[in-house]
This record gives sequence, C-alpha cells and structure tokens, in this order.
Amino acid sequence: MQTLLILGFVWPEPNSSAAGGRMMQIISLFQEQGFTIVFASPAQDSDFMIDLAQYNVVKESITLNCSSFDTFVKELNPTIVLFDRYMMEEQFGWRVAENCTAALRILDTEDLHCLRLARQKAFKEKREFQKSDLVVQEVAKREIASILRCDLSLMISEFEMELLHTTFKLDSSLLFYLPFLLIKNEIPNLEKLSSFEDRKNFVFIGNFLHEPNWNAVQYLKETIWPLIKKQFPEGILNIYGAYPSQKVFQLNNIKEGFLIKGRADDANEVVRNARVVLAPLRFGAGIKGKLLEAMQCGTPSVTTSIGAESMHDELSWNGFIEDNPAVFAEKAIMLYQDKKLWLQAQKNGIKIMEYRYLKPLFEEDFKDIISELLLNLEQHRLNNFMGELLQHHTLRSTKYMSKWIEEKNK
Repeated sequence: MQTLLILGFVWPEPNSSAAGGRMMQIISLFQEQGFTIVFASPAQDSDFMIDLAQYNVVKESITLNCSSFDTFVKELNPTIVLFDRYMMEEQFGWRVAENCTAALRILDTEDLHCLRLARQKAFKEKREFQKSDLVVQEVAKREIASILRCDLSLMISEFEMELLHTTFKLDSSLLFYLPFLLIKNEIPNLEKLSSFEDRKNFVFIGNFLHEPNWNAVQYLKETIWPLIKKQFPEGILNIYGAYPSQKVFQLNNIKEGFLIKGRADDANEVVRNARVVLAPLRFGAGIKGKLLEAMQCGTPSVTTSIGAESMHDELSWNGFIEDNPAVFAEKAIMLYQDKKLWLQAQKNGIKIMEYRYLKPLFEEDFKDIISELLLNLEQHRLNNFMGELLQHHTLRSTKYMSKWIEEKNK
C-alpha cells in the first residue's frame, strides 16, 4: 500500500481557517487514490484541532532539528511527502531527500507568502505594490527555492501561477492548480436556505491570527462602517473569528452597532443567517475561503479586488467588488436593501461554484499528474536542474545548520 506523509506546519483546524479545510480536502483526494495517510507535525496540540483518527489518518508528533525524524521517515518509507507551506520543506526537505530518495516531494503553498508579505509591506509604506517588490524579498528567495526543490507545488490561485511563470520564470511542469474543492451536495439549493426577509445584519468572519483579516476589521471600524452607519443608522455588523485578542475585543461598540463576537461555534450558521458579508481586504494572497463560504451559504458579499482575486474568472461576482471605501459602503447598503439585486447576487455565487470549484473538475487531472510523476520521477528531476542544484547546496547548508542546532540543544 502506498503511503502519503504530510508534514504539517500546524494540526488542521477546518473550523478556524480555510487552510485547515483545504488540508482535509487534499487528504480526501489521496485517500480516494488508495493512499494511507500519516500526518506529522512539530506543532503543539490545540483545543480546536480536528481528530485525525476519525478520518483514518495516523497522527505523529515530530521534533525540529532532531535526527529522530531521520529514523522515523526511513522506517515509514513514504511514497509521497507533502510539505504544508515552504517553512516545512526548509526544515525537513533535506532530511526527506537524504533518507527517502525515491519519495515524490510535493509542496502545498497555501498561498504565496512572499506575495502576501510584499503587498503588506507596500500597504504599510502607503504606496502601490509593484512586482519588483517581490524579487528583493528574502522570503521570496526562500519560497521560490523551496518550490524549485520540490517535484510539484500545489497552487490555489491562477494569479499566483502566472506570477511564478512571468516574474520568476518557473516551468509549468513544477506547478499544479488546485483551488478549494467542493462536492455537489456542498452547493446549496437556494430555495432551502433562509430567505432575504429572514436574514439580518452584516457579518465579517476570519481568523484573527491572519494579518489581512485583522487589518480588514480595523478598516471596517475606522472607515467603512462609519460610512455605512451614517446612511443606514439601524445597521449592525457582527465580527466573528478564531483567536481574537484583547485588542480585537476592544473594538466592540454596541452604540455603533459594531459587535465583536469572537469564535463562531458554527461558522456556516453565522453566515447563513446574515444578509451580507463584508470583506474589505487591502492585502493578501491566495483565494479567500470566507468568500467561497459566503457563496455556499447563499450570502452575497462586498469585497475588494484583492479579496476576489482569482476567484471568479470572468463570471459576475456574488455581490460587488469595490476598492473605494465610499463606494464600498454604498454598494453594501444597496445589496442589503434591494431584494432583486440580492437574489441575483446569490445566483452568481452558485454559478461561480459550479464553474470554478467542483471537485470533479480537478480530481482526474490531479490523479494523472501524481501517477505520471511517480512513474517518471527520475526524468522529471533531470529536467529540473535548478531544483537539483538547490537541493545539492541545501543538503549541505541547511543540513549542517540543523545539526549544529541539534548539538547545541544537547
């Protein structure tokens, strides 16, 4: 039986972040191909981590900068190793390459960290993001090196794939587009959802450990919500999200109708009962789980061009895409009050899901590329000389740094 070893940056928390949900989708894809799944991580257990055993996944704790991993991975002898974000490839990639030469190495980027951080830096410096911001970044050099060292990288955003082709000149054979995946029964029958009349209030939802989400909440509080409240005094905005800190709760203001609710027991229920989702994201990368979740709940949204990036192709949005705060506020009120507009936005969301995120659109191609790589891995690596070159040097630099840390820890 073939084994997939996933090296997780954190234990999956599907109810806390879109990244956790995506990881479970990837696990499902491999299980359907007959793989035994082992999920290993150096992270601490959390109160909200999923019970992997319920999904027939073996859970293993591993240690950073420790040769015990060498013994573990050699004995497991996985067919495929999947790194959850480039940091895990940096930590464990050289050990996998040294102890399991024949294992196919896959990187799940989640989103391009270098893109998110470059946009964040440009935003804080109050200037427009330029693609040249990427190439001067240390994180970009680390992340692109990690992509090159792996046999395949899973990309969630077409914009990011194009960026890797044009800016970093990466070969298409190293990348595979795999967005969020929905099965047919996850696309709702609108007639069975709460009606326009039965819904109330605006909602924002997002993990507060993710800087773009926290920034969006501050933007709502300081700029957008006052504009909405001025024109629509009875409006209420509920803010939900995992891991809220005290600084988040300090924004709560009942008089202003700006309510910090913290973690949602059931995120879907929260979004299903709201009338409009607000997501004024000013920087970030990847595609946004919160906006796909809004479509699944039949809840129209107002977001920015960053929020909607790579999510809808040429299809009409599930509401409005606006970067100007005054227009954003105006469209949010319009969507909240105009039933005809609201119902059309709902239908747009269904169409986006059906054309862009249904699992059958991707699963066969994914299965084929995995099979092809396993059959022709040696030639694939010969074609990726830059990756082999980086692997050669990394096996020396990262390896001896890790061994030095291990000795120091003793």
